[in-house]
Amino acid sequence: MAPKPPSASSRAWGDLNPPLSEWVLDAVSSMGFTRMTPVQAAAIPLFMGHKDVVVEAVTGSGKTLAFLIPVVEKLLRLEEPIKKHHVGAIIVSPTRELASQIYNVLLSLLAFHEPSASVINPADQDEPPRKYPSSTLKVVPQLVLGGATTAAEDVSLFLKKSPNVLVGTPGRLLELLSSSHVHCPQSSFEMLVLDEADRLLDLGFKDDLQKILSRLPKQRRTGLFSASVSEAVDQIIRVGLRNPVKVAVRVKGPSGAEDKRTPASLRMTYLITKSSHKLPAVKNLLYSLNPRPQKTIIYFSTCAAVDYFQHLIPLLLGDDFAVIPLHGKHEQKVRQKNFVRFTNSTMPSVLLTTDVAARGLDIPSVDLVIQVDPPTDPKAFIHRCGRAGRAGRRGLSVVFLQPGREEDYVGFLEVRKTPVTLYEDASYRGVSDTDAAAATEAFRAFVRKDRAYHDKGQRAFVSWVRSYSKHQASSIFRMDDLDWEDLGHAWGLLKLPRMPELKKFQGDPTLGVTIDWDNYAYKDKQREKRRKEALEAPKDDDEQQRAAKKRRSEKNSVPWSLTLEKKSEREKRREKKRARRERSKWEKMSEEERQRVRETEAMLEKVRQQTAEKRAKSKKQASQASDEGSDDDEEFEGFDD
Repeated sequence: MAPKPPSASSRAWGDLNPPLSEWVLDAVSSMGFTRMTPVQAAAIPLFMGHKDVVVEAVTGSGKTLAFLIPVVEKLLRLEEPIKKHHVGAIIVSPTRELASQIYNVLLSLLAFHEPSASVINPADQDEPPRKYPSSTLKVVPQLVLGGATTAAEDVSLFLKKSPNVLVGTPGRLLELLSSSHVHCPQSSFEMLVLDEADRLLDLGFKDDLQKILSRLPKQRRTGLFSASVSEAVDQIIRVGLRNPVKVAVRVKGPSGAEDKRTPASLRMTYLITKSSHKLPAVKNLLYSLNPRPQKTIIYFSTCAAVDYFQHLIPLLLGDDFAVIPLHGKHEQKVRQKNFVRFTNSTMPSVLLTTDVAARGLDIPSVDLVIQVDPPTDPKAFIHRCGRAGRAGRRGLSVVFLQPGREEDYVGFLEVRKTPVTLYEDASYRGVSDTDAAAATEAFRAFVRKDRAYHDKGQRAFVSWVRSYSKHQASSIFRMDDLDWEDLGHAWGLLKLPRMPELKKFQGDPTLGVTIDWDNYAYKDKQREKRRKEALEAPKDDDEQQRAAKKRRSEKNSVPWSLTLEKKSEREKRREKKRARRERSKWEKMSEEERQRVRETEAMLEKVRQQTAEKRAKSKKQASQASDEGSDDDEEFEGFDD
């Protein structure tokens, strides 16, 4: 049974057992953390006390310090310093942004440990750096990210700085650990942390994690930290943990039962609104709240939607808010630049993003989260909401649902223990049809200025439809229930795109918009020149294109059975040619060469048999383990598929 978090009266930093170092107490006090959060009070003594931990806690509950403090305390209490080019701890994160954030928190913590700080930032010392004896224990971290540096640069920095803590993403960490210069022996390696552990698996890092684990000693402390570990615990519990202690810290609802998975300071709500009313509703929310939100995150379902709406939303908000885009298809430098711009902004700011910013990121002082599009993966819902209301700060989240079947999403969330209530505020003014029509006309007037915006809108709309069609709650989010014309107005489209999903559409694809498409130009002169050249191409070319299209159509109209038959005949001919080549090659061999081939084939067959036997044995052992319970000394055999 998982231990309960200590009561509020026992959450003083100085009451921990084993006790924290004086410099750590100074650090957390200077950071403004007067008391531990429940997850810190529960996890820190266990992780420091040589226990493997699986920690599930609501988002924004202080998980980062819950593993960083044990890591640094453990390394600084060793009997002797870690050898040069040896690693003592590794922290794995699913995203570059989260890894950078963890690294920066670690630097802030170590700034209070003078020996470590003198090595990490010698240039920042006002006085000449103090020389510490070689026997002085220090923690020296290195950030390892793909896209920011090359693998060779990471190895070079490792050799130069000789860090003993690595923080990074799985792929680049694996590349660094594969270097012959990096060592993680039993004598020095102490702790492994997987932050947002279930997300690491969701993003497809399973193979990289297996390879990383194979390079680490089995005798170590391992911690898994996430806001929703339980949803992937069947897979991640076998990451080499030995008798892990499970810690689950959740928020109690009014009934006293653990029925919430988000902070108590976060108010989670919904609004029923038509598609064409959504963006005007964003404006009304931002302007109705008092005090005005300083930082707001607006979630869309696709990167293309973010690229498109970053041009339209400023039309509604004017100069009162800075609008900043961030999504996974941005180059790393652009992502980092926009992320820093949003976090450091001194004026009210709105971040337009996708689920790339839904997990793990601790963006300070987020007041409001708006989900224009509910997430395709329901697991992402609480993580989106959890960007607000962090560390006890009051926050508000609002998800927009279209009237009709989408309203069932409220009950769906209730079942998933993430209840939402109808947003009701006396200062909030609903959106009228007149407001929505005015917004649509403003969008279209802007799009008419440059055909490039029209193209962006078409691509974004198609990507949104494809995303909507793949929603996991498909019984709630149904394509057949969509109001296509209202959607077109919501997006400020000049016409609906041609796409398979609209084959049964009986309405007006022009959306009531009249436009001279031949003279609708691109602002980019080169692009417009190419468009005009295509329009002025000789009709002969058009006829040739139609003829080619007809030939392709005729080719595609060949019955499937005949196509399959021809394919089978081609494969037979290729097999006969291969057999003739092999026979000719065999006849030209000497008897000695033939014998070597026979021996090689025999060896290969033996290897195949051994591999098959090992797989059968592994499956049998896995089956026995699941029936009889886990063995403390069971070796890691990989994740379950």
